[in-house]
Amino acid sequence: MTSDFRNDDSVLLIRVEQVLHERKSLGLEGLVAGLETVILGVEPDRLKSAAAEFLDTTGYYFGAALDSPGGPACVLELPGSADFLLHARACGPNPFDAEPTGPKSAHLPHTRVETMVFLCHDLVRFVAIQKARGVRFMSPEVLRSAASLFIQTEPSAHSALSYGFVQWLEAGRQYQGGYFRQADWSLPKPDKAHLRNIGVFDHASVRVRARERDDAIVEFLELTSYDYAMSVYVDNLNSITNVARLPGEAYAMVITSGLGDAAGGQPGPTEKFIENYGRRIHHLAFCTERIEETFAGLKASGMEFLVELVGSPEEGLRQTFSRPLPNTLIVNEYIKRYQGFDGFFTKSNVTLLTKATENQ
Repeated sequence: MTSDFRNDDSVLLIRVEQVLHERKSLGLEGLVAGLETVILGVEPDRLKSAAAEFLDTTGYYFGAALDSPGGPACVLELPGSADFLLHARACGPNPFDAEPTGPKSAHLPHTRVETMVFLCHDLVRFVAIQKARGVRFMSPEVLRSAASLFIQTEPSAHSALSYGFVQWLEAGRQYQGGYFRQADWSLPKPDKAHLRNIGVFDHASVRVRARERDDAIVEFLELTSYDYAMSVYVDNLNSITNVARLPGEAYAMVITSGLGDAAGGQPGPTEKFIENYGRRIHHLAFCTERIEETFAGLKASGMEFLVELVGSPEEGLRQTFSRPLPNTLIVNEYIKRYQGFDGFFTKSNVTLLTKATENQ
């Protein structure tokens, strides 16, 4: 027997308006800016392999090797974009272990995008306000180093993601000092012409359960200065793609869920993904020029794809999904928005890409 539950944007929009009012009344509006760093956990024996894989499939370069009491790490960077910090826990508790894996992720139990780190202009004030609201952080106090102030939330009950907040005390991003110290290894950037077409980090999509959609969106809005922008419903696949954006910032947060309880008990691709992998980031999207040439170059280098290029210049948008990468389980999306495109996604593309996830 199926339930009557179904997500409804009219209900969500009421909650969104309440969040926007609360942010202003509490003095949170504008305290948090754009995305600075994505923290990606990998298996202890796969850090260099995962970093090399990332360098070989994106436009990013190796920035720095790091060491810490908890294990090694490295920073991958691209001008004008958020950094990626890959780390491998060598010891100590893992707060993300509480999230169940699935049959297709159990072989890499410590591998996932863990934390999205946003710039904060006054972290001490921000944390005080959020603690008064009941937000739980991983550390009792803000972590201080010569370069920054930092804190992150406990993994979300709605998305299994943690949200981090950093206030830089020096010019630019500096990871050494405090918890991290510099290490003495590096990795080369592959010299492949098609990689030079792949640009900044555009969005990440986290998969959540249908009944947790509204809570996951509202939680993200409560912790940041982002605004709810749109939802794209794909009824025949029991899926909703929801977008939050911050004016002037390249990065958008995408939260994808089911519409509601699956008719006849048949899950859509989003529910099936959660069954197979657990709640987590499904894909990372990168802006891509000359996308046809880039697609061909990636294929020639051995990358496999879930779907061919979808969309067209006439529609204003072209996209594709890779198969999950072996060392991170991440799907890479390559996306090209043509001049004059008004919007973030097209419904036809979202439908085809959602359908393609059945292939993983």
